[in-house]
Amino acid sequence: MRQNWLSKILVSCLIFVSFSGLRAQEKQLSPELPLTKAEKTNFKATSRYQEVMDFIWQLQKISPYLRVESLGQSAEGRLIPLIVIGRPLPAPGVYLENDQRLVLYFQANIHAGEVEAKEACLMLARELVSHSQSEYLKRLVILIAPIFNPDGNEKISPTNRRNQVGPEEGVGIRPNGLNLDLNRDAMKLESPEMIGLIQNVLLRWNPALVFDGHTHNGSYHEEPVTYVWQLNPNGDLELIDYMSQEMLPEVSRILKEKYNTLSIPHGDFMDIRQPEKGWRTLGPQPRYLTNYIGLRNRLAILNENYPYKDFKTRVFGCYHLLLSILDHCVAHAGEIKQLISQADQRTIELGMNPGKDDYFIVDYEVEPLPEKIKVLGYEMSLEERPGQWPRVKINEQAKRTYEIPFFAQFKAKKKVRYPYGYLLLYPDPKVIENLLHHGIILERLEAAFELEVEAFQLKELQSSERLFQGHHLNQVKGEIKIIKKVFPAGTIFVSTAQPLGKLAAYLLEPESDDGLLVWNFFDRYLAPQWGRRFNEYPVYKLYQPPAFSKKVIESLK
Repeated sequence: MRQNWLSKILVSCLIFVSFSGLRAQEKQLSPELPLTKAEKTNFKATSRYQEVMDFIWQLQKISPYLRVESLGQSAEGRLIPLIVIGRPLPAPGVYLENDQRLVLYFQANIHAGEVEAKEACLMLARELVSHSQSEYLKRLVILIAPIFNPDGNEKISPTNRRNQVGPEEGVGIRPNGLNLDLNRDAMKLESPEMIGLIQNVLLRWNPALVFDGHTHNGSYHEEPVTYVWQLNPNGDLELIDYMSQEMLPEVSRILKEKYNTLSIPHGDFMDIRQPEKGWRTLGPQPRYLTNYIGLRNRLAILNENYPYKDFKTRVFGCYHLLLSILDHCVAHAGEIKQLISQADQRTIELGMNPGKDDYFIVDYEVEPLPEKIKVLGYEMSLEERPGQWPRVKINEQAKRTYEIPFFAQFKAKKKVRYPYGYLLLYPDPKVIENLLHHGIILERLEAAFELEVEAFQLKELQSSERLFQGHHLNQVKGEIKIIKKVFPAGTIFVSTAQPLGKLAAYLLEPESDDGLLVWNFFDRYLAPQWGRRFNEYPVYKLYQPPAFSKKVIESLK
């Protein structure tokens, strides 16, 4: 997969020559091109919802290569705009299966207090339509959702996220109109915003790469831009390797050499008192959007902008990151298409003939990547405060470069056998609706059939005492047994021999750390009304291709 040195030189030259017309630095804009709210206020304020809408509608008026569509409606009834950019512009409703261009999706403002990517995405849309003859629009179709959480955005106040440096007129809040954290909703799908994303972006446009823009609260360092890739090891490992070893190191190099912007992989010091211990990224659960995208066999980038730089620096850092991603994707469009096609095929083939050694990971441990990273930091100390969290103190005059291990490689701590498919004993509408929303193919048995299956007998069920996103999260322990069971007509069958087979496994495995059992979808079936014992988990695993007759389910009706 790695290119040789000559190929890298040729790619670098292609990037430099092809995009020399796209200027990374601030410039004089044509009078007809709109300014963002941040630009109009010298970065003292961020855009409100109507200002975002006015900005993108003005771009649509002046460019034949941009169209504003709807990603969906927010919980409070606001249209969530989706900007579509391409030359030629794809017709509305057309699926791009035979289009040779690579589709990219850039999303901002999932947490509406984290606003740099919102402003940067608007600037990117303007840049693309003002240079419509660039290679970007020739080789790519670019989708942008600049204000994914419009309800949270409209609650702007200078008292929100007071730890970050600007904008001084304030930012929005983290949750949506239903008080849900949208970046915890990718599996349970309880928000109209996340359902709209899957239905109107992922299933319709099938983007090869998803970018999700955030602002971090964490460790002190000089680099204004941080990033990380899809992390869950149940996803395709070749895609993970491509992102961690090829694409994002190249994007970081472009950022520095072309756009004069420093970046590092996203994480935090594991121990402020001993920074040399290492740098650790976030967890692998697919409730987080970028990890979820990885389970769908697509590339994903989480961007966390550094909150202690000024707002203008953060916005331009994010903007340069977006341009660097485009640079890489144009130069490697064919390779990326081939990689994701092969990942889909591997997933299908695994489901068609899973062996005894094929597995699904239900518990992880994290290890450092082979190569250390460099963090441009400072001398730090902790100030203890009785009854409060310790305060980190830095000496900005005493800069230090930390060359430390980066803990971002998740491996199996516990694994279970990967099946041919799952049988759902009860046609629960909420479970079926969730699986269909994800785009998972479901089939219904047309007649009763006796099958040898693996059953999971619950022995212990623990629900979290503290509510999380309105749920008492479940954890179970149990024992596996092989049984023969008659499944009636109407039983739901979920094959893993489909591109979303690993996502289906994550949702349906009883010991999965982020599946439907965790999120209370099966609570009513786990215990009888009387007594202290538990029932069998009502989802059974099948390891051999069945001979039963079945029909694809198109909807709940």
